[in-house]
Amino acid sequence: MKGKVVLITGGTSGIGRALAFSFGRAGASVAFSGRQQQGLQETAAALTAAGITHLAIQADVAVEEQCARMVQETVTRFGKLDVVINNAGISMRALFMDLDLAVLRKVMDINFWGTVYTTKYALPYILEAKGSVIGISSVAGYRGLPARTGYSASKFAMHGFLETLRTELLYSGVHVLLACPGFTASNIRNSALAADGQQQGETPREEEKMMSAEEVADRILKATIKRKRDLVMTTQGKMAVWVNKLFPSLADKLVYNVMAKEKDSPLKKS
Repeated sequence: MKGKVVLITGGTSGIGRALAFSFGRAGASVAFSGRQQQGLQETAAALTAAGITHLAIQADVAVEEQCARMVQETVTRFGKLDVVINNAGISMRALFMDLDLAVLRKVMDINFWGTVYTTKYALPYILEAKGSVIGISSVAGYRGLPARTGYSASKFAMHGFLETLRTELLYSGVHVLLACPGFTASNIRNSALAADGQQQGETPREEEKMMSAEEVADRILKATIKRKRDLVMTTQGKMAVWVNKLFPSLADKLVYNVMAKEKDSPLKKS
């Protein structure tokens, strides 16, 4: 990554912040975005202390004009763009029958349209560099998760978009990676939206038993260097993908049972 320029959306916490450190320590100059000024300042200070060249950009990926500005500020500062990492994301947890559709819309705006907008404006520079377009997705992009309709739909959409883009760019020299971490210790479940659009607040899962954001970031860095096309990181995730392909009816029951064990799960067996 030495001499490369990397743009990371949602880079102020969780996997995004860990990616900034992983790619920065590997020699890249890192531009990262976030919506909150405080998070940007704190991450920038930590990167400075680590000796990583960086640029903090306040931007909301759900707004097309802000994505265009984010890319332009990166190129203006560093002169090029080699890797764009579509990491910004939000989750939700509610049965579809109880869900305010505004929640689903918001999740799609951030997870799917944020990826589309950022990639659209970054692509001319990525093509010139023969660089990488990366989507931080989820096993929920391969297999729908109950009580996560909006989240799963957004990740399925991301998969379809990036898979098609990869095929369109097959002979361009551009690398497209779909990275699926599985459940990762981060604040995504704390900030997940409930049925009414309010933040969930408390995670329903045992965060201490999950893969760390730092380990996820290091694996994504290695996959980027090796220019891999897909990265499913956990054994549980790989099993979910393959069981869903080979035994879809069994997958329905297994996934239901796993998600029903979450604390205060809305799923109930009749």
